[in-house]
Amino acid sequence: MNTSLASYIDHTLLKQTATRKHIKALCEEAKQFHFTSVCIQPHYVQTAARFLQGTGVKVCTVIGFPLGQNITAIKVAETRRALRQGADEIDMVINLSWLLDRADSKIIKEIKAIKASCGNRILKVILETSLLTPEQIVHACTLCKEAGADFVKTSTGFANGGATIEAVTLMKQTVGTALEVKASGGVRDLATMKAMIAAGATRIGTSSGVAIMQGEASSSSY
Repeated sequence: MNTSLASYIDHTLLKQTATRKHIKALCEEAKQFHFTSVCIQPHYVQTAARFLQGTGVKVCTVIGFPLGQNITAIKVAETRRALRQGADEIDMVINLSWLLDRADSKIIKEIKAIKASCGNRILKVILETSLLTPEQIVHACTLCKEAGADFVKTSTGFANGGATIEAVTLMKQTVGTALEVKASGGVRDLATMKAMIAAGATRIGTSSGVAIMQGEASSSSY
């Protein structure tokens, strides 16, 4: 088992049909393969935290997911509740309406508010790059950098496309060493994962982590 590659993976299950049984299995796989975290919906944070207690595997959850359109106060409340229940990392969805409207101050204020709630815990901002032009990706990354996020992340996996090498490369070029990049959506085999890492990703969000570690290609939709 390549534990160095496994450490890049946020083992992900965000489907609406996920049950407690599925979350338990996800956590067992994360422990077995030494993934960095499990990434799950907020209502399963406490459950996952119990399953993973003392293992070193982190609990990551999503905020404002998948559209990013909740008002800031709701996103902040979601974040605080998730952290109280055992979340270690937060993946929030940017408000694309604000980005397209060039409401930069609103975006920065929202990210800062959520990061303030996170403290020293990691905050990743999901950009949904498949819906953006290269110029918009650069602008979004610049705002995330100014607001003090820890990562920029490509995708929710619920839009019309996932991570691409081009988007990850552009994101890394924009944020430099100030932020890290998470590639999510469509990473289903080892070759794609390695290409994303070579492009600058330091975290991979995928539901195909087990298949990747076993040298197989997955048919998963995320």
